[in-house]
Amino acid sequence: MFKNFQTFQKYQRKYHRFLAPILLLPLTLTVITGMLATLVEEWHLPGLKRSLLMDIHTGEIFHLEAIYPLLDGLGLLALILTGLSMLGWFKPKRSPKPLE
Repeated sequence: MFKNFQTFQKYQRKYHRFLAPILLLPLTLTVITGMLATLVEEWHLPGLKRSLLMDIHTGEIFHLEAIYPLLDGLGLLALILTGLSMLGWFKPKRSPKPLE
């Protein structure tokens, strides 16, 4: 499939570079609204409605509640896997050179 590990890494960088900007907004919205919803509930902050925050958090406000969490999760997993593969942790082991 790939001639060598450098070619594999090049494709991983390409996919990671493509996915990261697309997933930036949904993942950021999920994190921020999740934290704010917890703070509003626990600290009883005035001015913010927990129901609105949860509607944004789950994608219900965009009418995507059926697929938003799934796409969010799959996108995050894809970013994690492509990011880890670029670290070189999955690089094939080099065989030691024979001593002369």
